[in-house]
Amino acid sequence: MKIICIGRNYSEHAKELNNAVPTEPIIFLKPKTALLADGKPLYYPEYTNDLQYECELVVRMCKNGKYIQEKFAHTYYNAMTLGIDFTARDIQQKQKEKGLPWEIAKAFDHSAAVGSFLPITKETKIQNLNFDLKINGETKQVGNTSDMLFSIDKIIAYTSQFFTLNIGDLIFTGTPSGVGSLSVTDQLTGTLEGQEILTCLIK
Repeated sequence: MKIICIGRNYSEHAKELNNAVPTEPIIFLKPKTALLADGKPLYYPEYTNDLQYECELVVRMCKNGKYIQEKFAHTYYNAMTLGIDFTARDIQQKQKEKGLPWEIAKAFDHSAAVGSFLPITKETKIQNLNFDLKINGETKQVGNTSDMLFSIDKIIAYTSQFFTLNIGDLIFTGTPSGVGSLSVTDQLTGTLEGQEILTCLIK
């Protein structure tokens, strides 16, 4: 199982970090050791002073595929949830300034929290889903998948040119604007279409 993440897939998020809005999907990976599930807490990493949250829709692959055509991509995933792409922003910025890869800021242990998975059916309007993230009861991020620069099917078609996608792989589809810093004792709660499906405590 691998975790595929898409960067800057909402234009307002790209702008809030002073990044260019991409013309193709930006891909980075997290290893399976990044997975944080079942409502387990995240222990604030000792190597960062600026741990940030990025709430995203996550889909789970149900078929193996390579060079998947966009028109068939919807048949390759059948479950969705919300995830948090935890980011050591200070480390990421230092790496970017040096022109170096920034996996140590994005792919560290337990940096990919996921909530409970929901089935995707024919009735699911996957490109028109509302979601939000609350921290200590206060809404911090609000998104709708219709605002993605690249649709989920486009992401799958593009990504599968480079990587074989396997059953169980997770795709983090990008975060809307509103990202920010976390502190110890913060309680994160993610809601998808009005249903609370993700919780995570920072310890």
